[in-house]
Amino acid sequence: MSERETIGASRLPDGTQVLTSADGSPQAVGDPTDWGRVDAMTEDDVEANAASDADNPPVTTEEVARMRPVPSPQAIRQRLRLSQAAFASRFGVSLGMLRDWERGASVPDGAARTLRRVIETNPDAVVEALAR
Repeated sequence: MSERETIGASRLPDGTQVLTSADGSPQAVGDPTDWGRVDAMTEDDVEANAASDADNPPVTTEEVARMRPVPSPQAIRQRLRLSQAAFASRFGVSLGMLRDWERGASVPDGAARTLRRVIETNPDAVVEALAR
């Protein structure tokens, strides 16, 4: 089955991956993972493999210490007792963006994370700044 003929992909309840062709016929996709090798790995093997992944370098203790969680917009909104529409209007964000943040469909950029931290700690300051 070529990629041009494939119109869908899904996973069956048993975990089998299936490609569906244009004519509707399903074809199971083989699992490329060598689970025997994975199961045989020691913790040292796992650490060595993780350390060798250039796309996902290990995080240092210092980096972990500097990390701060991004405040949950839904938790902030609920604490302030605001509807989604009222929160969006009060703090100058689009209702669609707020909804995307709350359901995890969108990741906030640096400015949005900063705004959320300020709203979490001092929402009146944001309202006052936006009113000027």
